Amino acid sequence: MAYKGVIIDAGHGGTDSGAVGNGIVEKDLTLKISNYIHNRLDQLGVKNTMSRSDDSTLNSDNRVKKINNIYGTSSDIILVSNHINAGGGEGAEVIYALRNNDKFSKIISDNLSSTGRYVRKYYQKRLPSDTSKDYYYILRDTPNIESVIIEYGFLDNVNDANLLKSNWESYAEQVVKSICDYIGVKYVPYSNDEFYIVKSGDTLWSISKKFNMTVDKLKDINNLKSNLISIGMKLKVGDSKQYVVKKGDTLWKIAKENNTTVDDLMKKNNLLNSNLQIGQILYI
Repeated sequence: MAYKGVIIDAGHGGTDSGAVGNGIVEKDLTLKISNYIHNRLDQLGVKNTMSRSDDSTLNSDNRVKKINNIYGTSSDIILVSNHINAGGGEGAEVIYALRNNDKFSKIISDNLSSTGRYVRKYYQKRLPSDTSKDYYYILRDTPNIESVIIEYGFLDNVNDANLLKSNWESYAEQVVKSICDYIGVKYVPYSNDEFYIVKSGDTLWSISKKFNMTVDKLKDINNLKSNLISIGMKLKVGDSKQYVVKKGDTLWKIAKENNTTVDDLMKKNNLLNSNLQIGQILYI
Protein backbone atom coordinates (compact mmCIF):
# COMPACT_ATOMS: atom_id res chain seq x y z
CA MET A 1 0.00 0.00 0.00
CA ALA A 2 1.21 3.51 -0.82
CA TYR A 3 1.36 5.78 2.20
CA LYS A 4 0.38 9.45 2.26
CA GLY A 5 3.03 10.30 4.79
CA VAL A 6 4.60 9.74 8.18
CA ILE A 7 3.92 12.00 11.17
CA ILE A 8 6.66 12.14 13.81
CA ASP A 9 5.42 13.27 17.20
CA ALA A 10 7.96 14.49 19.75
CA GLY A 11 6.27 13.85 23.07
CA HIS A 12 5.69 16.70 25.54
CA GLY A 13 7.40 20.08 24.95
CA GLY A 14 7.45 23.64 26.22
CA THR A 15 5.92 23.93 29.68
CA ASP A 16 5.38 20.15 29.71
CA SER A 17 8.82 18.66 30.37
CA GLY A 18 7.61 15.08 30.64
CA ALA A 19 9.68 12.80 32.86
CA VAL A 20 13.02 14.04 34.23
CA GLY A 21 15.88 12.06 35.74
CA ASN A 22 19.51 10.95 35.50
CA GLY A 23 20.45 13.89 33.30
CA ILE A 24 17.59 13.39 30.81
CA VAL A 25 14.60 15.66 30.20
CA GLU A 26 12.00 13.74 28.23
CA LYS A 27 10.83 16.64 26.04
CA ASP A 28 14.41 17.36 24.93
CA LEU A 29 15.37 13.80 24.10
CA THR A 30 12.11 13.07 22.27
CA LEU A 31 12.74 16.16 20.12
CA LYS A 32 16.27 15.00 19.31
CA ILE A 33 14.98 11.53 18.38
CA SER A 34 12.17 13.00 16.29
CA ASN A 35 14.48 15.41 14.46
CA TYR A 36 16.83 12.54 13.69
CA ILE A 37 14.01 10.39 12.26
CA HIS A 38 12.68 13.37 10.29
CA ASN A 39 16.06 14.15 8.72
CA ARG A 40 16.77 10.52 7.86
CA LEU A 41 13.36 10.04 6.27
CA ASP A 42 14.02 13.19 4.25
CA GLN A 43 17.29 11.66 3.07
CA LEU A 44 15.49 8.47 2.05
CA GLY A 45 12.75 10.32 0.20
CA VAL A 46 9.95 9.37 2.62
CA LYS A 47 7.32 12.09 2.97
CA ASN A 48 7.07 13.11 6.61
CA THR A 49 6.11 15.94 8.96
CA MET A 50 6.78 16.67 12.64
CA SER A 51 4.12 17.62 15.16
CA ARG A 52 6.63 19.99 16.74
CA SER A 53 10.13 20.93 15.62
CA ASP A 54 11.02 23.15 18.58
CA ASP A 55 10.36 23.46 22.30
CA SER A 56 6.73 24.46 21.86
CA THR A 57 3.85 23.53 24.16
CA LEU A 58 1.11 21.33 22.71
CA ASN A 59 -1.74 20.26 24.95
CA SER A 60 -3.58 17.05 24.08
CA ASP A 61 -6.34 18.78 22.12
CA ASN A 62 -3.97 20.94 20.07
CA ARG A 63 -1.61 18.03 19.44
CA VAL A 64 -4.21 15.65 18.00
CA LYS A 65 -5.89 18.47 16.06
CA LYS A 66 -2.57 19.36 14.46
CA ILE A 67 -1.76 15.70 13.73
CA ASN A 68 -5.18 14.99 12.22
CA ASN A 69 -4.92 18.05 9.96
CA ILE A 70 -1.52 17.21 8.45
CA TYR A 71 -2.51 14.47 6.00
CA GLY A 72 -6.06 13.74 7.15
CA THR A 73 -7.22 10.66 9.07
CA SER A 74 -6.92 7.51 7.01
CA SER A 75 -5.22 4.14 7.32
CA ASP A 76 -2.50 5.08 4.81
CA ILE A 77 -0.90 7.48 7.31
CA ILE A 78 1.67 6.49 9.96
CA LEU A 79 2.06 8.25 13.30
CA VAL A 80 5.11 7.56 15.47
CA SER A 81 4.88 9.23 18.90
CA ASN A 82 8.24 9.25 20.70
CA HIS A 83 8.47 9.06 24.50
CA ILE A 84 10.83 8.18 27.34
CA ASN A 85 9.38 6.10 30.15
CA ALA A 86 9.59 6.41 33.93
CA GLY A 87 8.42 4.28 36.83
CA GLY A 88 11.38 2.08 37.67
CA GLY A 89 11.16 -0.43 34.83
CA GLU A 90 13.74 -1.33 32.21
CA GLY A 91 13.71 -1.56 28.44
CA ALA A 92 11.76 -0.24 25.49
CA GLU A 93 8.05 -0.66 24.80
CA VAL A 94 5.87 -0.22 21.71
CA ILE A 95 2.14 0.44 22.11
CA TYR A 96 -0.17 0.22 19.09
CA ALA A 97 -3.78 1.29 18.58
CA LEU A 98 -6.68 -1.11 19.10
CA ARG A 99 -7.77 -0.57 15.49
CA ASN A 100 -4.41 -1.79 14.14
CA ASN A 101 -2.73 -5.18 14.04
CA ASP A 102 0.69 -5.80 15.55
CA LYS A 103 2.71 -5.98 12.30
CA PHE A 104 4.29 -2.52 12.48
CA SER A 105 4.93 -2.73 16.21
CA LYS A 106 6.62 -6.10 15.83
CA ILE A 107 8.92 -4.74 13.13
CA ILE A 108 9.90 -1.86 15.43
CA SER A 109 10.43 -4.23 18.34
CA ASP A 110 12.57 -6.62 16.29
CA ASN A 111 14.70 -3.82 14.84
CA LEU A 112 15.27 -2.20 18.24
CA SER A 113 16.23 -5.61 19.62
CA SER A 114 18.80 -5.97 16.84
CA THR A 115 20.83 -3.17 18.48
CA GLY A 116 20.96 -5.12 21.73
CA ARG A 117 18.20 -2.98 23.23
CA TYR A 118 15.99 -4.94 25.59
CA VAL A 119 12.36 -4.61 24.47
CA ARG A 120 9.90 -5.42 27.24
CA LYS A 121 6.91 -5.92 24.96
CA TYR A 122 4.76 -4.53 22.18
CA TYR A 123 1.11 -4.36 23.13
CA GLN A 124 -2.25 -2.59 23.24
CA LYS A 125 -3.73 -0.90 26.31
CA ARG A 126 -7.42 -0.25 26.92
CA LEU A 127 -9.12 2.60 28.76
CA PRO A 128 -10.46 1.11 32.03
CA SER A 129 -13.66 3.19 31.93
CA ASP A 130 -14.40 2.09 28.34
CA THR A 131 -12.44 -0.94 27.17
CA SER A 132 -13.49 -0.34 23.56
CA LYS A 133 -11.15 2.68 23.54
CA ASP A 134 -7.38 3.09 23.67
CA TYR A 135 -5.86 4.13 26.99
CA TYR A 136 -3.59 6.78 25.43
CA TYR A 137 -5.23 9.79 23.81
CA ILE A 138 -2.62 9.98 21.05
CA LEU A 139 -3.85 6.57 19.84
CA ARG A 140 -7.50 7.04 20.77
CA ASP A 141 -7.98 10.44 19.09
CA THR A 142 -6.12 9.84 15.80
CA PRO A 143 -8.85 7.82 14.03
CA ASN A 144 -7.86 5.34 11.31
CA ILE A 145 -4.19 6.40 11.36
CA GLU A 146 -1.58 3.65 11.91
CA SER A 147 -0.51 5.05 15.28
CA VAL A 148 2.20 3.78 17.63
CA ILE A 149 3.86 5.05 20.79
CA ILE A 150 7.52 4.16 21.30
CA GLU A 151 8.92 4.29 24.83
CA TYR A 152 12.69 4.04 24.31
CA GLY A 153 13.58 3.26 27.91
CA PHE A 154 13.21 4.29 31.55
CA LEU A 155 15.10 7.45 32.43
CA ASP A 156 14.75 6.79 36.17
CA ASN A 157 16.67 3.54 35.71
CA VAL A 158 20.40 4.40 35.78
CA ASN A 159 21.37 1.64 33.34
CA ASP A 160 18.61 2.57 30.91
CA ALA A 161 19.43 6.27 31.20
CA ASN A 162 23.08 5.65 30.33
CA LEU A 163 22.06 3.52 27.35
CA LEU A 164 19.66 6.23 26.16
CA LYS A 165 22.29 8.96 26.41
CA SER A 166 24.88 7.02 24.42
CA ASN A 167 22.71 5.03 22.00
CA TRP A 168 19.54 7.01 21.29
CA GLU A 169 20.72 7.75 17.75
CA SER A 170 21.07 4.06 16.91
CA TYR A 171 17.59 3.40 18.34
CA ALA A 172 16.16 6.22 16.20
CA GLU A 173 17.89 4.75 13.15
CA GLN A 174 16.11 1.44 13.75
CA VAL A 175 12.77 3.25 13.79
CA VAL A 176 13.70 4.76 10.41
CA LYS A 177 14.47 1.26 9.15
CA SER A 178 11.19 -0.04 10.58
CA ILE A 179 9.18 2.60 8.73
CA CYS A 180 10.95 1.76 5.47
CA ASP A 181 10.47 -1.98 6.04
CA TYR A 182 6.77 -1.51 6.74
CA ILE A 183 5.87 0.75 3.82
CA GLY A 184 8.14 -1.00 1.32
CA VAL A 185 10.68 1.77 0.74
CA LYS A 186 14.29 0.80 0.14
CA TYR A 187 16.27 1.39 3.31
CA VAL A 188 19.81 2.71 2.99
CA PRO A 189 21.81 2.68 6.25
CA TYR A 190 23.22 5.93 7.54
CA SER A 191 26.57 6.76 6.01
CA ASN A 192 29.25 9.17 7.16
CA ASP A 193 28.94 10.58 3.65
CA GLU A 194 25.60 12.34 4.14
CA PHE A 195 23.20 12.18 1.25
CA TYR A 196 19.72 13.25 0.22
CA ILE A 197 17.22 11.57 -2.11
CA VAL A 198 15.49 14.08 -4.42
CA LYS A 199 11.70 14.21 -4.00
CA SER A 200 8.92 15.74 -6.09
CA GLY A 201 9.04 19.55 -5.89
CA ASP A 202 12.71 19.73 -4.86
CA THR A 203 15.08 22.24 -6.40
CA LEU A 204 18.80 22.72 -5.87
CA TRP A 205 17.95 25.92 -4.01
CA SER A 206 15.50 24.25 -1.61
CA ILE A 207 17.93 21.37 -0.94
CA SER A 208 20.90 23.67 -0.39
CA LYS A 209 18.84 25.76 2.04
CA LYS A 210 17.82 22.60 3.98
CA PHE A 211 21.48 21.64 4.48
CA ASN A 212 22.87 25.16 5.03
CA MET A 213 25.03 25.38 1.93
CA THR A 214 25.08 27.33 -1.30
CA VAL A 215 23.76 26.02 -4.60
CA ASP A 216 27.28 26.29 -6.03
CA LYS A 217 28.66 24.14 -3.20
CA LEU A 218 25.92 21.55 -3.70
CA LYS A 219 26.64 21.41 -7.44
CA ASP A 220 30.39 21.21 -6.84
CA ILE A 221 30.36 18.22 -4.44
CA ASN A 222 27.98 16.36 -6.79
CA ASN A 223 29.79 17.29 -10.02
CA LEU A 224 26.61 18.80 -11.43
CA LYS A 225 27.00 20.84 -14.62
CA SER A 226 23.44 22.23 -14.59
CA ASN A 227 20.56 22.90 -12.20
CA LEU A 228 18.57 19.92 -13.49
CA ILE A 229 17.76 17.21 -10.95
CA SER A 230 15.34 14.28 -11.07
CA ILE A 231 13.17 12.48 -8.53
CA GLY A 232 15.10 9.66 -6.88
CA MET A 233 18.52 11.19 -7.59
CA LYS A 234 20.97 10.69 -4.71
CA LEU A 235 22.82 13.89 -3.83
CA LYS A 236 25.75 14.18 -1.50
CA VAL A 237 25.08 16.94 1.00
CA GLY A 238 28.09 16.78 3.30
CA ASP A 239 31.40 15.17 4.16
CA SER A 240 32.30 13.54 7.45
CA LYS A 241 35.06 11.32 8.76
CA GLN A 242 34.83 8.85 11.60
CA TYR A 243 36.86 8.95 14.80
CA VAL A 244 36.91 6.06 17.27
CA VAL A 245 37.21 7.19 20.89
CA LYS A 246 40.32 5.91 22.66
CA LYS A 247 41.32 5.73 26.32
CA GLY A 248 42.14 9.20 27.62
CA ASP A 249 40.16 11.05 24.92
CA THR A 250 38.04 14.07 25.72
CA LEU A 251 35.87 16.14 23.43
CA TRP A 252 38.31 19.04 23.83
CA LYS A 253 41.28 16.86 22.86
CA ILE A 254 39.48 15.35 19.83
CA ALA A 255 38.26 18.77 18.70
CA LYS A 256 41.76 20.25 18.91
CA GLU A 257 43.33 17.35 17.00
CA ASN A 258 40.74 17.64 14.22
CA ASN A 259 40.63 21.44 13.88
CA THR A 260 37.06 21.77 15.11
CA THR A 261 35.28 22.84 18.30
CA VAL A 262 33.59 20.98 21.14
CA ASP A 263 30.28 22.65 20.25
CA ASP A 264 30.55 21.47 16.65
CA LEU A 265 31.38 17.93 17.74
CA MET A 266 28.39 17.83 20.10
CA LYS A 267 26.05 19.22 17.43
CA LYS A 268 27.35 16.90 14.69
CA ASN A 269 26.96 13.83 16.91
CA ASN A 270 23.78 14.88 18.73
CA LEU A 271 25.52 14.54 22.09
CA LEU A 272 23.57 15.43 25.22
CA ASN A 273 26.73 15.84 27.33
CA SER A 274 30.52 15.55 27.09
CA ASN A 275 30.73 11.96 28.38
CA LEU A 276 32.52 9.58 26.00
CA GLN A 277 32.99 5.80 25.92
CA ILE A 278 35.98 3.91 24.57
CA GLY A 279 35.07 2.57 21.13
CA GLN A 280 32.39 5.17 20.54
CA ILE A 281 32.28 6.47 16.95
CA LEU A 282 32.22 10.22 16.42
CA TYR A 283 31.62 12.00 13.13
CA ILE A 284 34.03 14.91 12.54
